Amino acid sequence: MVNLRIAVATNGKDGVEDIVSNVFGRAKTFTIIDAQNEKVANVRILENTAITYHHGAGPIAVKTLVDEGVNVVLANELGYGAAELLKQHNVKFISVKPGTNVKDATKKVLHTHK
Repeated sequence: MVNLRIAVATNGKDGVEDIVSNVFGRAKTFTIIDAQNEKVANVRILENTAITYHHGAGPIAVKTLVDEGVNVVLANELGYGAAELLKQHNVKFISVKPGTNVKDATKKVLHTHK
């Protein structure tokens, strides 16, 4: 049984119907997806409090996601600081094209983590 908690940088509150944001640290929301055995078990929306920071939004967003127990992050791209912090916490980053449907992006991740 594979259990994953996936965070997707998103533009709003539409859950798996939302789309991937073109930014990470300043994404409006993170769609948090709990998956078990390649199936979505739970979806919730997390407001990104780092969006209001003038500097350091990426690392603050990483801390929030690490505190949430995320194993995988899906986003367009990361800044150097955010990328290094994810590595330090053993959180896998997967680049996903902005505008991609969350459901489609998540399916790819679940398929690769059999």
